[in-house]
Amino acid sequence: MRHDLPPAAACSGLVRIYWSPSGEVHALKGVDAVLPAGRLTAITGPSGSGKSSLLRILAAQDPPTAGRAEVAGQSLAGLSVRGRRALRRRSIGYVFPRPPDNLLPHLTAREHLAAAARMRGTDGRDAADLLDLLGIAHRADHRPGQLSGGEQQRLAFAQAVVGRPPLVVADEPTSELDTATTVDLLDAVAALTATGTTVVVATHDPLAAGAADQVIHLRSGAVSHEEVGGRRLAVVDGEGRVQLPEAVLARFPARRVLIDVTDDGVVLRPPS
Repeated sequence: MRHDLPPAAACSGLVRIYWSPSGEVHALKGVDAVLPAGRLTAITGPSGSGKSSLLRILAAQDPPTAGRAEVAGQSLAGLSVRGRRALRRRSIGYVFPRPPDNLLPHLTAREHLAAAARMRGTDGRDAADLLDLLGIAHRADHRPGQLSGGEQQRLAFAQAVVGRPPLVVADEPTSELDTATTVDLLDAVAALTATGTTVVVATHDPLAAGAADQVIHLRSGAVSHEEVGGRRLAVVDGEGRVQLPEAVLARFPARRVLIDVTDDGVVLRPPS
């Protein structure tokens, strides 16, 4: 894995507003995030935190309302529906939560990859290697109904990766799997990222988050913190705002702080 490559995707000041029967919903409120190439990034947070909204923008399914978002160097701002469709076909693989939603019942594993390669405009010469890498080469001529749930989801990842798009987006890919099958799938995803594939998943699963190289935690539509290499990092957004961890926030019931800048760092104190 090379660390000098440009990020597979990035966003800055990302805002997503949509309208529901109850009114205007601010799903994302100035999200800043970078997805390093060749790594697994997990997006976590409670329901309603903005995970799905962020994932849909990164997958070029929804346009940003404001802010900047790029995938493989292509800005998503101002892209038409047709432009987003072309970007998805060329540069983004997608995996749905439920294994059956990713696959066609009448196609074999080999035929799924051939169809995906044609849609992406590649020759699919990496298909056999992908099936082998993901541990399902012996299932190449089997249809989805003959595969286990875990094998179906590994096939879904192989299908998403054929032709080597710069980014693979997966929405809750382990939500329908048991623990043992989840571990097998995460091992398969690790094998993909080891070959340079970039994967981002939205997840509630601590196993999936624990397997990630980077974890982005969302809360109320903003990044509350990141975890990289086991270290928790607070995030300062483009407006200079920091989301404090809940345990720290509880120390400031008045929601006001005094800030002392010293040679050793920055100290936050409640007003006396």
